[in-house]
Amino acid sequence: MPLSHFLLFLIFFNISLLCVQCNPNYTDALSKSILFFQGQRSGHLPPQEISWRASSGLSDGSLAGVDLTGGYYDAGDNVKFNFPMAYTATMLSWSVIEYEENLGPQLPAAHAAIRWATDYLLKCARATPGRLYVGVGDPNADHGCWERPEDMDTVRSVYYVSPENPGSEVAGETAAALAAASVVFKKVDPSYSRLLLATAKDVLQFALQHRGSYNDSLGSHVCPFYCSFSGYMDELLWGAAWLFRATNETYYLNITKSVGGGGDGIDIFSWDNKYAGARVLLARSYFSMQGSLVNNDETVEAYKQQAEEFMCRILPNSPYSTTQYTKGGLMHKMGATNLQYVTSITFLLTTYSKYMASANHTFTCGDLGVTPWTLQILAKRQVDYILGDNPMKMSYMVGYGANYPKRIHHRGSSLPSVMTHPERLECGAGFQPYFYTSSPNPNTLIGAIVGGPNQTDFFPDERRDYAHSEPATYINAALVGPLAFFAAAS
Repeated sequence: MPLSHFLLFLIFFNISLLCVQCNPNYTDALSKSILFFQGQRSGHLPPQEISWRASSGLSDGSLAGVDLTGGYYDAGDNVKFNFPMAYTATMLSWSVIEYEENLGPQLPAAHAAIRWATDYLLKCARATPGRLYVGVGDPNADHGCWERPEDMDTVRSVYYVSPENPGSEVAGETAAALAAASVVFKKVDPSYSRLLLATAKDVLQFALQHRGSYNDSLGSHVCPFYCSFSGYMDELLWGAAWLFRATNETYYLNITKSVGGGGDGIDIFSWDNKYAGARVLLARSYFSMQGSLVNNDETVEAYKQQAEEFMCRILPNSPYSTTQYTKGGLMHKMGATNLQYVTSITFLLTTYSKYMASANHTFTCGDLGVTPWTLQILAKRQVDYILGDNPMKMSYMVGYGANYPKRIHHRGSSLPSVMTHPERLECGAGFQPYFYTSSPNPNTLIGAIVGGPNQTDFFPDERRDYAHSEPATYINAALVGPLAFFAAAS
């Protein structure tokens, strides 16, 4: 074992914390990570395994005279925020694109999870010319209630962006989601794929031609919930990168050249900041298109270099690392919902290692040699930590393992199901006794990954502590790929 690999091994497999009996069942975790999305569905539900959920939001869009039923509730609330939902769809699609062979019997479920989002996003993009609908439900009113989605009695306000009130970040992410999904469905449903791709092209042009932030256009309807803190240039880059991936047209590569500046020193990847993800995606061309038109394109080589600079800021023993780790070995990026960054970055680690391995490629971070295996060790440590190899010996995926969060910050999970309590629970009726009780949630949201422990590896498992106990679609979506990667290798 090279010295750099041995040092990395010691750092992340801390002998005092190493669980010698731990043997993560990646296949089980993979199936549960996808099953989770059934619990977040809005709209008319078919028969499904998460049977304590029922149809909801069946009049969504009616206030604007359009059909906006379907899609996902983003986290533990009952609002449909398209910005994180589209990112969720993009990451699920990227997982299938990269790891389709590894998904095995879970592939149909992954397709269904993607399509539940993209069917809705197509409605949002095609319902009214000149408008892109970007959300349903008044977040301020909704967050004042603790009620099941089946009982919602807050106003289902409809929000959109337009040439007069632009939203380039949410439009760019929507274009990315539709383009990525078009690749997923290209063989299994060609007509659907063509519709997705055509709509993605239109939405990206809308984002490029009518530039501006949806923070300014929609204000308190999206902030502070899902403000775009990184601006919208990263979403324009991300959307163009996905259309290049879907079409291989140099037109879209040229767009990335015009919008791809910025994002220097980035050491994060999330629903808000896409620079690292776009650069890893674009770097694929350097490895997989040898001898093609773009192989010698300086732009593609620059994206590869930027992707590797990002990795150097993540690796713990890199001289350029800007990433903190807990004593237990978990990346720590933010105090709230930290696992969203862990899962997204872990996806980039496994995926870039895959690209590197395809070409026997290595790179250096100063005097640190980096191989595909280097990235995989770090990625595996993050996945194993989430699944229970951590100081608390707790799985942060609900329903996986014997010890997992029982009091997650999630309305549907924490309130009795309509199957067992058919009487309506109005806005404030859920706080007492359900929200404030110390009892476990009555419904298990199988597969949900919560926000995770704090910087000292501690997790209180308290419903009121939403910063650590709330699950979200974008946390799960990014872990599907790494779980598939390690499931195939185990």
